[in-house]
Amino acid sequence: RSSWLLLAPLLTPPVPVITAPPCSLCSEGAHRFQWIRNLVPEFGISSSHVKVLSSPAEFYELLKVQIKTAKRRVVMASLYLGTGLLEQELVDCLEETLEKSLQAKGSSNLRVSILLDYTRGSRGRKNSRTMLIPLLQRFPEQVRVSLFHTPNLRGLLRLLIPERFNETIGLQHIKVYLFDDNVILSGANLSDLYFTNRQDRYVLLQDSPEIADFFTELVDAIGDVSLQLQRDDTVQMMEGMVHPYQGDKMAYCEIANRRVMEVINSARTRQELLHTKTFHSSQQGTSLLSHKGSQASGGLKPEPDTWIYPLIQMKPFGIQIDEMVTETLLTEAERDARIYLTTGYFNLTQAYMDLILGTRAEYRILLASPEVNGFFGAKGVAGAIPAAYVYIERQFYSEVCYLHQQERVQLQEYSRAGWTFHAKGLWLYLAGSDLPCLTLIGSPNFGYRSVHRDLEAQVAIVTENKALQQQLHQEQEQLYLCSGVVSSSTFEQPNRYVKLWVKLVTPLIKNFF
Repeated sequence: RSSWLLLAPLLTPPVPVITAPPCSLCSEGAHRFQWIRNLVPEFGISSSHVKVLSSPAEFYELLKVQIKTAKRRVVMASLYLGTGLLEQELVDCLEETLEKSLQAKGSSNLRVSILLDYTRGSRGRKNSRTMLIPLLQRFPEQVRVSLFHTPNLRGLLRLLIPERFNETIGLQHIKVYLFDDNVILSGANLSDLYFTNRQDRYVLLQDSPEIADFFTELVDAIGDVSLQLQRDDTVQMMEGMVHPYQGDKMAYCEIANRRVMEVINSARTRQELLHTKTFHSSQQGTSLLSHKGSQASGGLKPEPDTWIYPLIQMKPFGIQIDEMVTETLLTEAERDARIYLTTGYFNLTQAYMDLILGTRAEYRILLASPEVNGFFGAKGVAGAIPAAYVYIERQFYSEVCYLHQQERVQLQEYSRAGWTFHAKGLWLYLAGSDLPCLTLIGSPNFGYRSVHRDLEAQVAIVTENKALQQQLHQEQEQLYLCSGVVSSSTFEQPNRYVKLWVKLVTPLIKNFF
């Protein structure tokens, strides 16, 4: 019964892919990417504020430390919060920090805002909601829990599709964790696997108030159009807000678009004004250097050598910034540039595949072997998903071979005993360079879901600093070290056998996983 229900959403016609407008890039160094600030705010920071993490354990310990030391705000956006002991420890840390904040001042300045997906966060009897209700009951004035419900799951579809399968229609997939002015960008969820043996990527942006403000406002905006969890485990919309699945769909999406674009555009305006002010201050500081230099420039921050660009993708709301920037990066990468692209779920959009196969740069694409796929060993229909990914991978590899592109486009499979693989993003190495000058890190997987169905966010980090470039290079190398190159013989192995029914069904359902 569950299997054929997966096909119900196919009644909705797919949205056509929009190609990014052409752009001309500057010829030298990191600044060639400044065209991105025409779409989103540009945050210039010192590379010393950026730290690349490498392991789930390091990520988990950092989360706990940051929660315990937060004074003003904790903002966490994730697909879901797990229900194990490690997740309970995080909730306990939040409770302890809120309690201390209350005792210190009588009325707490600390605010906690958590954004999760409604369908994933409501799965099962014990779920994300039941984990967080004690916080809501104990600290009703300080804690907000928002549950995003996709506007595309409504009516008969919502009634027919069972739990788990309803998650295929669309999700809140953004992963951002911020504490006062420190921001962690990742693809990892708040679940024990992501704290132990599920490999992902993580970057910490320290002492970055403007970036923290931006993501706080973004999470607030999505939270405002989401269901609000109540102390009795019911949910309700904010007063006057259109309901995501009971109200008018077009009206809801327009309001959501307006709220999110207000955040992006107001931050962009603020950063442009700040950039202009800083530029004029530095000019003034230079002219007065002979006798008043220290006075003129004493309060100025060091010149930024690293730039952060938040890239948002929310196709249900008509927001396609991440798609446009990613397509432009793939289009404009010159001959002999190298792009290392990784995804835990190899299911690229047709537009991304066409660009990879039709452009000039070299590609090294890292993906999960069947054994480290998150669905490996799952029960029921979900257990066949790794085989579907093998089939998609084989089709892409066959296309690479047909076009004689094996030297330029290389697939590599991550394999590590006892681990699963969830890392996503890319690293861009300019022609002639041994170090990357740009990376994308965040929640998107470069697949149909990321582009068309889910709410996604990542950042482009552009840097001129050699030490940070070296950090990013080491991160890439560490991931690719656990991989083997895919060849024709890969698909002859017994564990790559794909059943006929999987081959037949995959083209029909590949847009849902």
